[in-house]
Amino acid sequence: MEFLELHAEVLAGHIASIAAWLPVKGEPRRIVDLGCGTGAGTFALLERFPAAHVTAVDVAAEPLGRLREKACARGVAERVRTVQADLDADPWPDLGTPDLVWASAAMHHLDDPGRALRNVRDLLAPGGLFAVVELAGSLRFLPAHAPEGRPGLEERARAAAAAHYAEHVPHLDADWGGLLVAAGFAVEDRRTVSVSIGGEGDDAIARYAQASLRRVRDVAASALDPEDLAALDRLLDGDGPDSLLRRKDLVLRTERAVWAARRA
Repeated sequence: MEFLELHAEVLAGHIASIAAWLPVKGEPRRIVDLGCGTGAGTFALLERFPAAHVTAVDVAAEPLGRLREKACARGVAERVRTVQADLDADPWPDLGTPDLVWASAAMHHLDDPGRALRNVRDLLAPGGLFAVVELAGSLRFLPAHAPEGRPGLEERARAAAAAHYAEHVPHLDADWGGLLVAAGFAVEDRRTVSVSIGGEGDDAIARYAQASLRRVRDVAASALDPEDLAALDRLLDGDGPDSLLRRKDLVLRTERAVWAARRA
């Protein structure tokens, strides 16, 4: 939950820029946000399309509850409906007939993304747009020379984590363009967005780096050299002298790929 909240805070401008780019036809009134988390995409879409209502869908109750709290705080609760649903289950709940479906970093978690894409195709209103945002590179925060004594630690740790995810999240590097075409879509546009945010001791970036590398440690610890693991633990120690929270040189760097597709 903390990771999702920090993700929404740090990447808000980046997500808003993708929403602004979407090649929509007219003003969408009905939007579905698949795998919404705590609402990073939901709120970007509500701001981009002020006449729209968003149905926010997630498998977990906790982030949906947090999304509703934020919608109330922002005064847009009447424009948001939340639905708890497993997108690998069949049939899907009634999500209406949206003009726009948005799925950001969600499709790769599914057991059968092809079936989910076909469900989206059947869901969309005529002429509606499907926006798929997926990872095109993992997160990076530390400069290459860091930390002192173990330069390149983050690269090695994330490479170890990538080996784990390749086994347990097999669709992480899927050919989304090919999958969209196979599901009956025509890809109208595609772009890769580079992200570089932070520096100068940004507190949110530091906390996001800590949350991200904590997740890396959870899956990569057994594959790391003992000295690398010890150095990583020093970075993650919030009170230690080597803590990520004390560094002034953290910059979030990543890439996202975006596909805009319509029913063929």
